[in-house]
Parts: sequence; structure tokens; C-alpha cells
Amino acid sequence: EVPGNGKTGGSAAALNTQVDLSRTITVEFDANARGIWEFHPAVRSVQVHPGQLTTVMYEFRNSQNRRMAAQAIPSYAPRQAAPHFHKLECFCFNQYTLEPGEKREWPVAFIIDPKLSRDVKTITLSYTFFEVGGQTP
Repeated sequence: EVPGNGKTGGSAAALNTQVDLSRTITVEFDANARGIWEFHPAVRSVQVHPGQLTTVMYEFRNSQNRRMAAQAIPSYAPRQAAPHFHKLECFCFNQYTLEPGEKREWPVAFIIDPKLSRDVKTITLSYTFFEVGGQTP
């Protein structure tokens, strides 16, 4: 289990950052669905420069025989990376409903703030997908 703050969002729309080409950070992606959906990142990791806009897709499939609504909650390791990991777009901002067997892809677009400590070389972004009560439209 990866510790985190459980916050689903933090917009980076107001960020005005320069790309720091002098350093590279590995961002690893993890997905946990606790059996409700098949849920995984399209890639396991990417190499990014702080300040660089990056988009990664996550793939979803409702493997249940009923319509299901769910939402993802992110966490970060190490914890000090969380305030520097700015998501511009994320499936974790909303709840989603999928029909039985339906497959979808949704993006995570992010920028890592160049103010992140130079000691941090790897960040793990982990999502846990939970079923939510009721159904979304």
C-alpha cells in the first residue's frame, strides 16, 4: 500500500513553470480496484523533466454483470512529492459509470513542480478505485 493524502485534485492551470532539463524523475503508476473493475495504467512508468506536461492513459473495464459507478482516490510516495504533483486533468476528479463489460480509457495529465526536492528521483502515483453508492448519469 502506498501512503498518500487522498486528495483527488489540485489544478495546475495557474502554474507557469519552466521545464528543468537538468533533471529527470521517474514516475511509476499503480492501480488497485479491489475486484470491482479491471483497472490499470497503459504504461507502468515514464521519465519526465520537472515542469514538463505529461499525459498517461488508464484503462478501465467493468468486469461485473451489472452497471457500476466508481471513483479513484490517488496517493503518492514519497509523501513530500504530493504538493508538487499537479494534475491538470484526471479521471480521479469525477465518478464514472460503466455498463457490464464496457471498456474505457481516461487520461491523467500532470506537471511536477520544479521546486520538488532534488533528492526525489522517483514518484509513485497510486490509485485505488472504489465503488460509490448510487449511480452517476
